[in-house]
Amino acid sequence: MWSREILMKLKRLNITKRDRELARAYGYLPYMVARYREMLGDPLPLLDGFERTPPDAIRCNFLRVNCMRLKRRLETRGFVLHPVLWCPHAYEVLRKPYSLSSTPEHLDGWFYIQDAASTLPPLVLDPKPFERVADLAAAPGGKSTHLAQLMGNSGELYLFERRADRAKALMSNLERMEILNAKLVLGDAYDAPKHGPFDKILLDAPCTGEGVIARDPSRKRSRLPRDLALMHRVQVALLDRAIESLKKGGEVVYSTCSIAPEENELVIDAILKKRSDVEVVDSGAAGSPGVTRYLGWEFPFAGKCRRLWPHIHRSEGFFVCKLRRV
Repeated sequence: MWSREILMKLKRLNITKRDRELARAYGYLPYMVARYREMLGDPLPLLDGFERTPPDAIRCNFLRVNCMRLKRRLETRGFVLHPVLWCPHAYEVLRKPYSLSSTPEHLDGWFYIQDAASTLPPLVLDPKPFERVADLAAAPGGKSTHLAQLMGNSGELYLFERRADRAKALMSNLERMEILNAKLVLGDAYDAPKHGPFDKILLDAPCTGEGVIARDPSRKRSRLPRDLALMHRVQVALLDRAIESLKKGGEVVYSTCSIAPEENELVIDAILKKRSDVEVVDSGAAGSPGVTRYLGWEFPFAGKCRRLWPHIHRSEGFFVCKLRRV
């Protein structure tokens, strides 16, 4: 139902002359710029933000090393690091004289290379030692190894990955970073209830990647309204299965590397209308609140969700929202 309504609204989207001019100037499909205007009022800051590639970031593996020691070691090699505002054990890399992945510290598992935005979902989930936790889209392991760190390498961490080739990269990172509490499930996230119930679940859902345009400009023109509608349907189904896998009182963090409300606030809205046993809970103060209005839809819960915007937070575009099964 929601995916059909999404397609109808996007088909009727008012695309102004300025939308078309900006789309032509920045290389976008016009409907995307019109959507950004609906989200933000003026789409120009976001379009400019997507023209600047965000800095790489590293997440210190404090299971292996003191983070200040890591910082000093890399700075003696000529790297310039700046703390990530929302993650106390991560650093933006403002200058790198050579590849981070070739350093002995990386090979020894002292840090993980990732965008700063992707450090936020595990922090919002806040897994504790001795809990049963699941990552429903685990490979290549950035968020999974972060969850293990936050759990102190204890408890049970179930990592779901349906593709064997991606599971190899995941296993390599688990070994490199000396993760001891992980159990790989080579299978689909739809099967998660068979392995539950869990205290906490991370669902970093498959998406159109509309938040990574700065790193992949082809996405300015490669995603159509039907792609948004399709991903919305998949995401709602996955989030529904994640909630089914939770204990009563358990929590799930839903995240995407997309700025599309169709894949974010509308997914949460669909779940709240579908289920009576779930509520949105506060996701912290990092970044900005979610979008509260879009194309005639209202999202009164959006203030409890968080967004990272390229033009505001110098990161990929990201959405994070925590829900609790009641």
